[in-house]
Amino acid sequence: MPDMKPWAFEESLQPRDEEVDFDLAPVLDAVVLLRAEIPEDAFTGGILGTERVGYGVVIRDDGLVLTIGYLITEAENIWLTTNAGTVVAGHALAYDQATGFGLVQPLGDLGAPALARGSSAAVSAGDEVFVIGHGGRGHAMKAKVFAKREFAGYWEYLIEDALFTVPAHPQWGGAALVDTGGRLIGIGSLLLQEGEDEESEQGNMFVPIDLIEPILEDLLARGCAARAPRPWLGMYTQHVDDRLIVGGLAPGSPAERAGVQTGDLVLGVAGERTATLAEFLRKVWHLGGPGVEVPLMLARQGDVLRLSVRSADRGDFLKKPRLH
Repeated sequence: MPDMKPWAFEESLQPRDEEVDFDLAPVLDAVVLLRAEIPEDAFTGGILGTERVGYGVVIRDDGLVLTIGYLITEAENIWLTTNAGTVVAGHALAYDQATGFGLVQPLGDLGAPALARGSSAAVSAGDEVFVIGHGGRGHAMKAKVFAKREFAGYWEYLIEDALFTVPAHPQWGGAALVDTGGRLIGIGSLLLQEGEDEESEQGNMFVPIDLIEPILEDLLARGCAARAPRPWLGMYTQHVDDRLIVGGLAPGSPAERAGVQTGDLVLGVAGERTATLAEFLRKVWHLGGPGVEVPLMLARQGDVLRLSVRSADRGDFLKKPRLH
């Protein structure tokens, strides 16, 4: 998780009122600090920690906060802090595993303005944007979109048209990506290295805001999107040197129970070879829902193995939000 010690961007990186075509103050004030406490026995505690700190963005007049879901997964207590210093408890309404978005409802009046949503589809590589964290102008920076492309994550996560920006914001989790009209177009998810040569630099990956529109009402009404859950293996597969390698296993996961081991090479699914992580995930998900048998072809110490993994619903392993 990002370090929250006092700091500020240098003046040349910060947006200024005279440089933008929108009212900067309410945009800055729409971003809140989010602190979450997770039980020691939580399934994600060992990976994500039991004290998580990041940001969220107020997106409705009732104070509804949109954030990145890993901050609030299995959260027992959530606290939201505004730029004005108001501190309010929050309740985790939903975490959508497919998009990575999370929603938090404040249990009091935040008094923070809502940030209007734009369209991530309208943004192109090379466009100027702003990355905004909690804490005012000192925690906001000018940036540009480096790329828009598919992103596959080792935790069995895949989205299309993710937004990649440079330079990197050091406190990216839940940060707001804002277009030149002052509208929200993405939520901060990751810190990544952009490029592989001597000119490479760190950047951020943002989940595009367009992904929230089709599922927002379902998340509010049901706590989940109206789509079937995907089969989950609990296998942390990474693409390294043109090979798919099992970098780790979730404790008690279907893959671990089936005998998959860290260091195994993933060759294919259901008799078909897979070359990329995105291809691997799509083939697994195409087989059916949670509980479907996933035939894997692996390589281990020169031997080719064929294992069948009975998939599960990842949500069944997670603690549910506590009602307040």
